[in-house]
Amino acid sequence: QARLVESGGDLVQPGGSLRLSCVASGVHMDYHAMAWFRQAPGKQHEEVACISPIDGRTDYANSVKGRFTISRDRAKNMVFLQLYSLKPDDTAVYYCASKEGYGCYQPDQAWGQGTQVTVSS
Repeated sequence: QARLVESGGDLVQPGGSLRLSCVASGVHMDYHAMAWFRQAPGKQHEEVACISPIDGRTDYANSVKGRFTISRDRAKNMVFLQLYSLKPDDTAVYYCASKEGYGCYQPDQAWGQGTQVTVSS
């Protein structure tokens, strides 16, 4: 059974940076794409980044492209999300998720409890 645990969320000023981490167990990253999505009050669920195991291809939402970077450490079974140039609109709970298979287009299979990112001066 997959278990994902996120960490790294914090209160940060606009323009600041954060690095979110996700430890995955029960998920083989060679066979599952991994993603980060966020949920803010009153806003729709938004997948912000995904990384495929096939060639390490990454996909990003337009809202974060150029500011966020997803990466993985296959040896440690961890996924990271580096957040740069943060804006108040980035405030949300961020979740790490495993996909049902190789593709980022596939549904989420499991996700963690989330980590809160707050961008405010």
